[in-house]
Amino acid sequence: MGKTVTNLVIVLSTARPGEGGAIAVKLVEEKLAACVNTVQVRSFFPWEGKLSDEREELLIIKTGAHLIDSLKARIKELHSYEVPEIIMIPIVGGDEVYLKWLGESIKHG
Repeated sequence: MGKTVTNLVIVLSTARPGEGGAIAVKLVEEKLAACVNTVQVRSFFPWEGKLSDEREELLIIKTGAHLIDSLKARIKELHSYEVPEIIMIPIVGGDEVYLKWLGESIKHG
């Protein structure tokens, strides 16, 4: 089975509890994302010389690679974190009907 390459990506970002849903709604309304899932997570990371143990919302954002710069800028505008997590993972394959829908549900150009 060969790899399929798409122009679609998953972007991961975390937010404070209660903040993720508001960010998700804006990204979908503005067609910067076709779909955003939010999941409650517990994150451990070093911050300002200490180990942080935080409850957060993980945003799983499905979008197009061509929107990454706009998406990053918008997340930073909407986010309360000084350094929000923004990680991009390429989508190399999946159900063709779903991927077609995803591509049709975002901004083009």
